[in-house]
Amino acid sequence: MLDKEFDLITIGESLIEFSTNQKLKDAECLHKYYGGDSLVVAVAAKRLNSNVGFITCIGNDAYKDYMLSSWEAEGLNIEHAKVVDDNNGLYMVSRAPGEEKEFIYYRKKIAPAKLSIDDIDEDYIKKAKIVYASGVTQSLSIASREAVKKAFTIAKENGVLTAYDPNYSSVISTTEDAKEYFEEIIGLTDILFMSSKYDTKAIFDIDSIENIMKHISDCGVETIVIKSSLDKGYFVNSQRNTSFVPFYTDNVVDTTSSGDAFNGAFLHALANSYTPIEAAKIASIDAGLQSQGIGAIKSIPHHDEVYNIYRSEE
Repeated sequence: MLDKEFDLITIGESLIEFSTNQKLKDAECLHKYYGGDSLVVAVAAKRLNSNVGFITCIGNDAYKDYMLSSWEAEGLNIEHAKVVDDNNGLYMVSRAPGEEKEFIYYRKKIAPAKLSIDDIDEDYIKKAKIVYASGVTQSLSIASREAVKKAFTIAKENGVLTAYDPNYSSVISTTEDAKEYFEEIIGLTDILFMSSKYDTKAIFDIDSIENIMKHISDCGVETIVIKSSLDKGYFVNSQRNTSFVPFYTDNVVDTTSSGDAFNGAFLHALANSYTPIEAAKIASIDAGLQSQGIGAIKSIPHHDEVYNIYRSEE
């Protein structure tokens, strides 16, 4: 790829995270951090030494300074993280041993929903090798949907790759909304991530991985990754050829945002001239290590840990 200032720019929400390894009803202490799918993608790529920008709106509340200083400490470029007079959203996650994960969102009328086309700077987008957004970003508001479409349109017009993940959750949107978001953006998408457990079932009436790959390729998408918990790995399609990369590990504690960590590591690797298959192997390690901790971001691994494993397995 051409020399650009940023390997990746992500667009989306930021949330305060409270996590515990006890059931929520029993926990007396919750650990504070931060999350949000596009932010996880950004941090995962940054911790692998990519230059990464993050576009969002952040609430002018008690958590603002904590989040901004944390992102600066991570090394993210946040010149387009705009402070607005709304509250930040939050979620709580619990992964008690032997119990189902508990997950609670509070994300209505939050600051990131103010994201709009006015926050998409054409010159900033041009500085990236890859621009990323998700269905979660689109779900925030009509204005945020318009922002994603504008960013992807600018990217396509200027030779910047676009990457998209529907990231469907019934907690966040309906299947009808997810289909609408997908159809609106797929024609502008170069790299697509999907989950066979959630996204493909919500968006397509197609059963087989092979037929889904063909359908998406026919839409013009160049690189496709379908994450399959059933098959314990990733189906990677590039130039209409599909390969399989297994999960790095089955030893997981909390899979919260492990798919987002995968996306960030994959895009980091693509931006640094790895092939899609090599990128999937690097990203599988990254996601596997991330899932051995609790919460979205604090357990994301750093460069040397991931690449030492990758090189030892090659």
